[in-house]
Amino acid sequence: MAHIVIMGAGIGGMPAAYEMREMLAKEHRVTVVNATDYFQFVPSNPWLAVGWRKREDITLPIAPYLQRKGIGFIGKAVTQIDPLSNRLTLLGGDTLDYDYLVIMTGPKLSFSEVPGAGPVKSGGGGFTHSVCSVDHAQEFFADYQKFLENPGPVVIGAMPGASCFGPAYEFAFILDTDLRKRKLRNKVPITFVTSEPYIGHLGLGGVGDSKSMLESELRGRDMKWITNAKTSRVEEGKMFVTQLDDLGAVYKEHEVPFKLSMMLPAFKGVDAVAAVPNLCNPRGFVLIDEFQRSKAYRNIFSAGVCVAIPPVEVTPVPTGTPKTGYMIESMVTAIVHNIADELAGKPVTAKGTWNAICLADMGDTGAAFVALPQIPPRNVNWFKMGKWVHLAKIAYEKYFMRKIKKGTSEPIYEKYILKLLGIVRVNK
Repeated sequence: MAHIVIMGAGIGGMPAAYEMREMLAKEHRVTVVNATDYFQFVPSNPWLAVGWRKREDITLPIAPYLQRKGIGFIGKAVTQIDPLSNRLTLLGGDTLDYDYLVIMTGPKLSFSEVPGAGPVKSGGGGFTHSVCSVDHAQEFFADYQKFLENPGPVVIGAMPGASCFGPAYEFAFILDTDLRKRKLRNKVPITFVTSEPYIGHLGLGGVGDSKSMLESELRGRDMKWITNAKTSRVEEGKMFVTQLDDLGAVYKEHEVPFKLSMMLPAFKGVDAVAAVPNLCNPRGFVLIDEFQRSKAYRNIFSAGVCVAIPPVEVTPVPTGTPKTGYMIESMVTAIVHNIADELAGKPVTAKGTWNAICLADMGDTGAAFVALPQIPPRNVNWFKMGKWVHLAKIAYEKYFMRKIKKGTSEPIYEKYILKLLGIVRVNK
């Protein structure tokens, strides 16, 4: 009998638990460990931040849904991983032994890399907001309601080292849409500040015509932007940004005023994972082989935002590479099949995809992109915009929440989204 422990209960961890339970014989135990006792659908946080969703719309209690499927759950943070003893230490001192460990913790939000960055109440202690967690989105909405009584300039974007740029664009356009509905957009100058070398880079070197299409959308919504932006510090009402040129030399210094700001931070690996010798790169992301397995410990696997993926290219201001939903979904399936094969005495063969497929809502329209493979040159390099993407993103939210409630490992991208985009199947 083997005990498989999954660290993390997000959009990777919950489906992994369900798929693991479906594939493995009942004699094997599956336990999920998560720092909170609730699941949150992170892609909907931008909607929550402007009041288009409520917390209960995008969160669920974890324990009842896992227990119904015969999966154990512990709602405590992991403070230490001992890979030689195959043991986790939990907050409070309890320990948990494992035969296989699957790390799907998501990232640590590294607000401290830019002085003055981060939410005041939810752990950042600074002057900017985030939509990386449901708590952060709720905190933005609380300040947004006050802001609406006396509006002013807004700054939205991504800090140096950020890797998840899509939600920054999403949030800028969602906020624009909400302000226009309230007849307040004319009172709110919006500046988009990003570490990308150009608009639409997305951490991927651009996808299709993303540069011109997103620039056009920003112009059409009367937003200014600063690219190659090395945000150095934030003070109350002021963001200090050094803009670099394409060679990395200083081009211009900016002091950008704001009354409200949402800036996505750089990511790092969570402390307990980053502290394990030889497990991670210098930023704490898990180093894996082609089978999603740790290069140092054969019984540790990892998927999602917490794995190490090299940047697509060197940029004047550091940018990371995003891990999109389809990629995470395929990584999860690869891990489950490989652990099942090992338990059956077979060699591991399953591999996750390095393809990027994303649906991004833009308030009253949306953008979808497909990069196959993620790193150029590509077999498919496609970027489209339209109302249909906005509707597809809403459907994706509904599908995923239904999937968690039903306790199924149903592959949403393979079953719905790839067909929607006109792609029957993507093997690699």
